[in-house]
Amino acid sequence: MSDIEIAQHATMRPIIDLARQTYGIAAEHLEPYGHFKAKLSLEYVNSLTGQKDGKLILVTAISPTPAGEGKTTTTVGLGDAMNRLGKKTIMCLREPSLGPCFGVKGGAAGGGYAQVVPMEDINLHFTGDFHAIGVAHNLLSALIDNHINHGNELDIDPRRIQWKRVVDMNDRALRHIVVGMGGVANGYLREDGYDIVVASEVMAILCLATSRADLKARLGRIVIGYKTDKVTPVYARDLKAHGAMAALLKDAIKPNLVQTLENNIAIIHGGPFANIAHGCNTVTATKTALKLADYAVTEAGFGADLGAEKFIDIKCRMSGLKPSAVVLVATVRALKYHGGVAKEALNQENLAALEQGFANLERHHHNITQHYGLPCVVAINHFTFDTEAELALLQDKCQAIGANSVLCKHWAQGGAGAEQLAQAVLTLVDDREPEFSYVYDENLGLWGKIETIATKLYGAAAVTAHAKIKAQLAAWQADYGHFPICMAKTQMSFSTNPNAKGAPTGHTIEISEVRLANGAGFIVAIAGDMMTMPGLPKVPAAERIDIDDNGVISGLF
Repeated sequence: MSDIEIAQHATMRPIIDLARQTYGIAAEHLEPYGHFKAKLSLEYVNSLTGQKDGKLILVTAISPTPAGEGKTTTTVGLGDAMNRLGKKTIMCLREPSLGPCFGVKGGAAGGGYAQVVPMEDINLHFTGDFHAIGVAHNLLSALIDNHINHGNELDIDPRRIQWKRVVDMNDRALRHIVVGMGGVANGYLREDGYDIVVASEVMAILCLATSRADLKARLGRIVIGYKTDKVTPVYARDLKAHGAMAALLKDAIKPNLVQTLENNIAIIHGGPFANIAHGCNTVTATKTALKLADYAVTEAGFGADLGAEKFIDIKCRMSGLKPSAVVLVATVRALKYHGGVAKEALNQENLAALEQGFANLERHHHNITQHYGLPCVVAINHFTFDTEAELALLQDKCQAIGANSVLCKHWAQGGAGAEQLAQAVLTLVDDREPEFSYVYDENLGLWGKIETIATKLYGAAAVTAHAKIKAQLAAWQADYGHFPICMAKTQMSFSTNPNAKGAPTGHTIEISEVRLANGAGFIVAIAGDMMTMPGLPKVPAAERIDIDDNGVISGLF
């Protein structure tokens, strides 16, 4: 069966009953959205403060390829396996964006027999969090233009407005637009544009906020642009926008509870991309899981150079979270792709390409163990076409660099297929206090942080930027120099060239733009021609998605 057919045949338990029986959560603390998904009240979350924290396990991956790596699938399979072994475990995932669901991915709720359900709901609208984030963001956009239209008392320079609009869809035609056309009744004529919702600073703020008060304060600190003197920032609070924005997010801030195919609790909350944003689920979700369970398994988007780095340097730095170990997901197919094999030929045995592509895994493993200072186990996500020779070679290569590797079959077997991985993870975390390293010191200058990420993790020889970008960073240094860096870079390569596979070295990283995310508390550095509004592929996944007269959805995967 396809992923969606497997999900539709699942035997789900009412989420209210499951939460009560598994974790003792009374029904009064849950707000059900139908029978199988619910929001957890912040009052209950706050009541857990005195509970001891469990162990935090991060799942990341090699540089992604069109062949797929299965990071979410592995996160779910590992969590199910740990529960099978009697270890109280909750999985923390990001919410899928409609952009990639209708674009390339077709869904993001795991796969095979390692999925979270109800799969269709999770992929399509879920509990409305992304809608709320988009509306809150666009309310601020509307208030900006309205303020200018009614006299511009704040003296906002329309040419220096930094705040774009957002929509949760891949729509390249909206990257650059003009608003206010049609005469003075329609506002002030100016250039504008759209980002995708998952790149919104409001998304990042929701994911990093620790309370309603913190959420509102962060929203108020958003810098929307500058006054006509070109140096004085204008904040969302100057427009009295932050209260209404926080009101729109009153439910979105609450974590969402769902279940796996094996009826284990998963928390899915927040969903920033890791190539253009910080790539982690909410701090609230992760901390809640750590209070409720003995182990929390969470994922960070894309490869370990992006999501895992931001998990360490942004999420952990701001929240005090301390991971105990990392699972690095890899597949034979993906490594052959990094070794130069075309997607169409990945099902054919190719030991030479596998050996060449292994360099990608090796660098990610090196970054995790040496620069993040975390123990790591490699999860080899098994595909049917993997040959015994290829699997043996991959495990030998892992052993040669001191990496423990485990062959995993959770896609086909559910949690039972990941029990060996679970045992390996437990061996790493049970007798070890959480210790790790940030990639850079907080007191390093903004440009120095960018250089450190690029040279340490990406293997770059140099980092360049136009003089005006360096001048902007220098101007921000006094007030924002302590901020971490959120690199916006292609996820397909260590370089800014998505076609540079494996582990390129000696390349140059060009910073094409920098953005201040004052409410979120970081600086976004856009490397190369990375877009914060993706486009649809030639054949979008939307063409395969359908619904019949009985309301049964097909085409999600």
